[in-house]
Amino acid sequence: MSKIVIIGPAHPLRGGLATYNERLTRAFQQSGDEVEIVTFSLQYPSFLFPGKTQYSDEVPPADLKIKALINSINPISWVKTGNYVRHQKPDILIFRFWLPFMGPALGTIARLVALNKYTKILAITDNIIPHEKRPGDLPFTKYFLQACQGFVTMSKAVLDDLKKMQPAKIKAYHPHPLYDNFGELLEKSEAQRFLNLNLDYHYILFFGFIRAYKGLDLLLEAFANEKLSQHKNLKLIIAGEFYESSEPYNQLIQQYQLEDRIIRATDFIPNNLVRYYFGASDLVVQPYKHATQSGVSQIAYYFNKPMLVTNVGGLAELVPNGKAGYVTPVDSEAIAAAILDFYENKREAFFTEQVSELKKQFSWESMVQTLKQVAAQV
Repeated sequence: MSKIVIIGPAHPLRGGLATYNERLTRAFQQSGDEVEIVTFSLQYPSFLFPGKTQYSDEVPPADLKIKALINSINPISWVKTGNYVRHQKPDILIFRFWLPFMGPALGTIARLVALNKYTKILAITDNIIPHEKRPGDLPFTKYFLQACQGFVTMSKAVLDDLKKMQPAKIKAYHPHPLYDNFGELLEKSEAQRFLNLNLDYHYILFFGFIRAYKGLDLLLEAFANEKLSQHKNLKLIIAGEFYESSEPYNQLIQQYQLEDRIIRATDFIPNNLVRYYFGASDLVVQPYKHATQSGVSQIAYYFNKPMLVTNVGGLAELVPNGKAGYVTPVDSEAIAAAILDFYENKREAFFTEQVSELKKQFSWESMVQTLKQVAAQV
């Protein structure tokens, strides 16, 4: 049995990072380890947070030990957190690193923990080069990476970035495990009824926080394609909160006269409703302009849903073209052509069968073993 501390978002914070960290904690617990999550008392100052709220209104998970200590902009809290974890003397400390802004806080905590000369300090690095660049990105990232002893990435693109920035340190790739904590799979008609959708239509899904790099504008342009628009019984579900102005997307919807072909669910989707949006859909579309990996793919895998992804970052690693769905160029015409192929050639049954087989490789138990193997080598 190992003593583990995970540092990153968790309840009462919401979103995919918190969901991931809580699920990883349970995977360690299932392997017999003692685990604590140390999370943020303040993750982002309000002026830096693009959504409506950072906090969940769901019940705290009773089976997890979570301590909110870190204020991302208060160095005193960094010192207190570092001293707290150092005195806990965990066998392994795992940081979740996704944004250079967090580099000073997390890098300082790591250096303080290292003073116990016992704890192995690792990081799961979602991104090294951020999607949206800001001043300070490179020095903040370097400050954090230099404080870690080993790394696990969830895309080969990030692994390549790490090899350039930290060539000598132990690092490993493991694909993003399945998000299997959103409830049971549903019959499509049951999910559609729950969402008050017309059962005579087919639905494709865009899911997750809406930011420029995720390419919703490309999908709207694809949906306006003349051939695709002839499929009168096809609608697009947009399910996720805007993390930027919605106006450019509203203008595209108005310009292409798409309002009657779109279902808007543009508030934050709580965990207990996720299965209905995936369950109601035939195809999950991720038209990203750039990316590393995506938790949306792993939700789609869990719910046995075919996917369309663009050929950026690590998305194509997870979605074999012609098996789990489509890998297209970052181009609205190519996206439209793939959606047309999906329906005109009745690909759903074949892709669904392939997805249900392919998803067996994305286990949390394997992620736990990878992290422990990296820790053993540092």
